[in-house]
Amino acid sequence: MRTGRRNLAGVGLIGPRRERHTVSAEQLETLGLPVGDDGMVIGVDAEGRPAVLGINRPSPYDVTLIGGLWTAQVLALRTAATGARVAVETGRAAAWTALARAAGGGQPCITLHEVGQVPPQGASAGSPVLVVRDCGMRPPRGRVVSAPWQSVLTLLPYLSPVAPRLLEKSDLVGIQRVSPEEAEQIGRVMNLSREEWGSLPTLADGVTLWGNVRNRQFVMTQATDAETGLLGAARRLD
Repeated sequence: MRTGRRNLAGVGLIGPRRERHTVSAEQLETLGLPVGDDGMVIGVDAEGRPAVLGINRPSPYDVTLIGGLWTAQVLALRTAATGARVAVETGRAAAWTALARAAGGGQPCITLHEVGQVPPQGASAGSPVLVVRDCGMRPPRGRVVSAPWQSVLTLLPYLSPVAPRLLEKSDLVGIQRVSPEEAEQIGRVMNLSREEWGSLPTLADGVTLWGNVRNRQFVMTQATDAETGLLGAARRLD
């Protein structure tokens, strides 16, 4: 993992990070406080500091993850823990059933739907939604798209013919371990440095390069005891 740190839009610590914690009356007028989006910790950065992702947003937000089911399921669980509802569109419901049953203490906070069968979710500031699309290498265009308070996370196990389009239109992209050929292609699409895309084939399980065409950050996702008991250890392959 890299030791440098860049400011990544959407991923970072929430709240003051400097010694000065007071502002003048004039400065107070310039502050804009987030409403309904406290974010979730998705792991730690190269310096061991929490990386926080604000997934519940008042504007449409699209995320693409080229990686493993394990990471997508951890993100779904942690999103549900923020109070959001999670709708999973998947062709492998059996892989999600235990998670859906365990989440929410019996409440249907994570629901499963066949591919192309996700109903309107009625997302709002008081009831934000994450739609997880686990639809294989060539996911069809979704009936339910990103909208205010409704983010969409598309999971791709590997780089596929539709991946470049998804990467280009996504607000945030996560890349886990891929082949050298895939890494080079991703590097061109996302404008990665040689060092960044060259490290992708060697990433450890649980490590993700999160970013967009402007900023990137390596994040290690560490499971809690409860997550490990439900999902097992971090893994790239399913």
